[in-house]
Amino acid sequence: MAVQAVESATTAVSLGSAVALSCRECGERSDLGPVFACSSCFGPLEVAYELPAGDPEELRRRIEAGPASIWRYAPLLPVPADVAEKPNLNPGFTQLVRADNLARELGVTGGLYVKDDSGNPTHSFKDRVVAIAVEAARAFGFTTLSCSSTGNLAGAVGAAAARAGFKSCVFIPHDLEAGKVVMAAVYGGDLVGIEGTYDDVNRFCSELIGDPLGEGWGFVNVNLRPYYGEGSKTLAYEICEQLGWRLPDQIVVPIASGSQLTKIDKGLKELVALGLVEDRPYKIFGAQAEGCSPVSRAFKEGHDVVRPVKPDTIAKSLAIGNPADGPYVLDIARRTGGAVEDVTDEEIVDAIRLLARTEGIFAETAGGVTVGVTRKLIENGQLDPALTTVVLNTGDGLKTLDAVAAGPTATIRPSLDAFRAAALS
Repeated sequence: MAVQAVESATTAVSLGSAVALSCRECGERSDLGPVFACSSCFGPLEVAYELPAGDPEELRRRIEAGPASIWRYAPLLPVPADVAEKPNLNPGFTQLVRADNLARELGVTGGLYVKDDSGNPTHSFKDRVVAIAVEAARAFGFTTLSCSSTGNLAGAVGAAAARAGFKSCVFIPHDLEAGKVVMAAVYGGDLVGIEGTYDDVNRFCSELIGDPLGEGWGFVNVNLRPYYGEGSKTLAYEICEQLGWRLPDQIVVPIASGSQLTKIDKGLKELVALGLVEDRPYKIFGAQAEGCSPVSRAFKEGHDVVRPVKPDTIAKSLAIGNPADGPYVLDIARRTGGAVEDVTDEEIVDAIRLLARTEGIFAETAGGVTVGVTRKLIENGQLDPALTTVVLNTGDGLKTLDAVAAGPTATIRPSLDAFRAAALS
């Protein structure tokens, strides 16, 4: 098994302030290693820390003096102290765009921001989580990086592996958007299409981990998942720093597996615990496409169990019918006073166009989901337009061109008369 191949490396691993793995269900702790499930109750594991103590102002100054990437937050992540000096893609510190034009369209008066993660090296937030997983893979002695992916992660793993000197082999559903397939394949690693949905791909990867074929492989979102997930915390860190070290009142997050939303909540709570931001209420809202909305359905029906569905939506990056962190998303939405909502494919396309027209941001379908859900939440009275709101755009619209039909306004001869006749101005 892949875990056995690196067993000796786990005893001397050094990943910064990370000290153990902790079960999210029973709380049992275990040594840092390439495992993702509790040996006692099979609950999901996450990284536990001894976070920096001392003067919050001094920690703020250290962060602000750091690199313009997620590595400015290295003391809060499971990475070695010299991480910024290693070969990696240096993702993060993307723009927090004040979206005043979009705010006027939606009737938001309290300040609306778009956290635009399309500015990452492979144009999605997945560069953040992969960067953390790469450091764990180094620490545990893996030689090949792998993943199951709905598209963006495949590209992020391929690029990060190429930069860091790993082999890569990634697995995707066979019917992904062409742009994402090309971006995953171009980096020179192996790309394997699986006939089936993402959930089929994920099950296959879980089997591969236990087979000799997977010896020495680090699956970033399976056996390295506890570390990988921590990369999403950096979205919370950056948003608060870019808001002047304060919590947003409301944040709208897309839901695929649900890990991003749960880790954003974890990041916000860590900043409060460290004294880096004032402790005040915030609400977290989850966003899904109607064609793959098991968490939204559970929230609306008042259930604690998320029933799997078969995805059928243009938002393929969110098309996970059995989201691993779904129940935790429900807990966070209810605890913070937020909600989980969904929108149709038609509403997704309309929201992509709205964001592009108002703010010059071309979002992929997942960004259309968050903008569309934000509009719906305002209309339903669930999201307060008088409060500061942050909406996540997690990827670039150039990856999902098939979702939006667009072309020239007019095609004319090269003459002023022809331009006048087109009556465009």
